[in-house]
Amino acid sequence: MATVPSTIELPEEIQIVAADELPEQVTLWQDAWRRLTRNRMAVIGLVIIGVFFTTAIVSFFWTPYPTWKQALGPTYQTPTLMHPLGLDDYGRDILSRVMGGAAIALGVGVGASMLASTIGIVLGLLAGFYRGKIDVGISLLINISYGVPDLLIALILVVLIGRGIQNIILAISVTAWLGMARLVRGQTLALREREFVEAARSIGTKNLKILTRHILPNALGPIVVQATYLVPAAIIFEAFLSLLGLGIPPPAPSWGRMASEGYKALQIAPHIVLMPSLALSLTVLAFNWVGDGLRDAIDPRMRR
Repeated sequence: MATVPSTIELPEEIQIVAADELPEQVTLWQDAWRRLTRNRMAVIGLVIIGVFFTTAIVSFFWTPYPTWKQALGPTYQTPTLMHPLGLDDYGRDILSRVMGGAAIALGVGVGASMLASTIGIVLGLLAGFYRGKIDVGISLLINISYGVPDLLIALILVVLIGRGIQNIILAISVTAWLGMARLVRGQTLALREREFVEAARSIGTKNLKILTRHILPNALGPIVVQATYLVPAAIIFEAFLSLLGLGIPPPAPSWGRMASEGYKALQIAPHIVLMPSLALSLTVLAFNWVGDGLRDAIDPRMRR
């Protein structure tokens, strides 16, 4: 009687081919990072953001000249070796003030994005998960807030609580959370009926754990993209408030205030407006490029 071998050995060629064809196991975030790094504009945006973040950190410890020091040379002086970006209408070094403005712009942008995202995520999760009266109340608040101009709310808050950087962040966040809340509410409504949430309920998992361990992680992709777009929106809002004279109080070197002060001498010294405006534009464009790249990398519909 013929014996059956205990193991079946495949030819070496088949083993090699089979091993090579095994797909590499990657997580969602690893795949998103790979797709993001293939996006040329997103990579350029990341580099620009990295440069400005480095500049902001360095400005806390060193700038070529004190950002507040006046009469360093002739007013309206054009760029020179001593002052590569020139001097403003008070004889202050523009390069030093642009470096200091990077810290303010990124501090306001990131701070407002984090605070607004936190408010929007919490309220959106509550509205979408519990529904009923909670959903009606939060949705009514969102709809009423959308009917009031963002600028009016921010101006009222700035006048009431002052013009410090923390107050500016709070004033921007009070209106910026609305879009995040609507996004999270929609994601929560879609996820709360999924099988894994029903399975968690069936074994007695508490609502808070369902929200934090099941719903929020699965909605994190769109949330990250939305939070990225909030940063340039907050930076532009702060710059606009500074243009109106209601932003960060002097002598802090806000890019919006620098552009506002230089506007008076636009015809004779355009570099005073050009330098902070260029820094502001590059920062906003960089965050928008990264946001577009993240959206394309995370959105399942963009996969081939």
